[in-house]
Amino acid sequence: MKIVIWTAVAGAAAAIMGCSIDGKYTVGGTLTGLTGQGLVLEDNSGNDLGLASNGAFAFSDGIKNGDAYSVTVKTQPSNPAQTCTVHNGTGTIDKADVTHVIVSCTGAGRFAYVANELSNDLSAYAIDSSSGDLTPVANSPFATVGTAPVSVAVDPNGRFLYVVDNGSDDVSVYAIDATTGALSAAGVASATGSGPYAVTVDPTDSYLYVTNFAADSVSAYTIDAATGLLSELPNSPFAVGTNPTSLKIDPNGNFLYVTDFGSANVAVLAIDPATGSLSGVPGSPFAAGSGALAIAIDPAGTFAYVANETAATLSEYSINPSTGALTAVSGSPLATGSAPESLAIDPAGRNVYAANVTSKNQVAVYSITPSSGALAASGSPVAAGILPASVVIDPSGLFAYVANDGSGDISVFAVDAATGALSAVGNSPFAAGNEPRSIAID
Repeated sequence: MKIVIWTAVAGAAAAIMGCSIDGKYTVGGTLTGLTGQGLVLEDNSGNDLGLASNGAFAFSDGIKNGDAYSVTVKTQPSNPAQTCTVHNGTGTIDKADVTHVIVSCTGAGRFAYVANELSNDLSAYAIDSSSGDLTPVANSPFATVGTAPVSVAVDPNGRFLYVVDNGSDDVSVYAIDATTGALSAAGVASATGSGPYAVTVDPTDSYLYVTNFAADSVSAYTIDAATGLLSELPNSPFAVGTNPTSLKIDPNGNFLYVTDFGSANVAVLAIDPATGSLSGVPGSPFAAGSGALAIAIDPAGTFAYVANETAATLSEYSINPSTGALTAVSGSPLATGSAPESLAIDPAGRNVYAANVTSKNQVAVYSITPSSGALAASGSPVAAGILPASVVIDPSGLFAYVANDGSGDISVFAVDAATGALSAVGNSPFAAGNEPRSIAID
């Protein structure tokens, strides 16, 4: 029960909102991705909270106004083993309960999903956790609800696959069988703007966003927690720059970053945590290179990188955690000598992986300088298939997966834990459908 206390200060009425009866406030947030057992959080090294399921949580002990809170993981889950990371976990109580802590849990990838644009289907694979090999799941490939699927994303809880259908201007939802990895269509597809290109889900598993390449906008939706189905926000779509392509959300769930291919910049939009609505941040958009096509953000939310396909460069930025603004790193952009089309960062935040199309057909590795975010080429690029269009890193950090649009297959590489270097696994590549455009790991 909450009360509102009104008091006169210098003849004016001042409201003190959200003050609890005992003068204390709760700290909580959202847990996603938990599949293991035994997760224990703690606040201020004293108040323990065991969690067994995803969703909202709150610590039992309250904290007085003006006092600090610090949420950490005391015990990581096991059976299966997972790594849970806390975001928005520290601060000071300011006359209100804290509800924005995000705890994200990941483990070794179980399944991989690929959007095959020309064959209008989805390839699904089981991942061998020791070798990285891919084995098609029963009944794969799965026919898509829409046409020309070009982008896929798995929700943070691993229950649903979201597919952008460029040909039918919609985004469709598929339930994931947790045991087999099989897909089944969930309800009807939701309309997007013209030419949808990419999709992402926020870290709380509450909101989904789609770039509309031909409409110069981003469509925004709320996610039904039970069914995975989408409801478009009343004020969606939101205008961005010319020909928006990829989009990413920072790990704290505060900002959406959108690459604008036609206007060579990055639009930054603040996310309203209560509604999912978007609004531009001061200074947005921020300059990138010609043909800004893909963006990646490091796990700490400190640095961002943009693949400029036409300019054959990588733009490097530091991120202001309070405003979301981007500041170019000294020496940015970095010349690549190729056309980077897709970027991924390992879970430790040490390396950037760039899938380079055109005649090179390679994946290049760049080490991240921790102090500045500057990139440096690391070793020699490795050969992929023809037109590598999408690269992802397994949540364990052990393997890299590349969808090769031109050769219709998936290259799989082992990641060297010390150097980040890539080496093809023994049975790579693995057959996919016609023009695989995007890959996601569950």
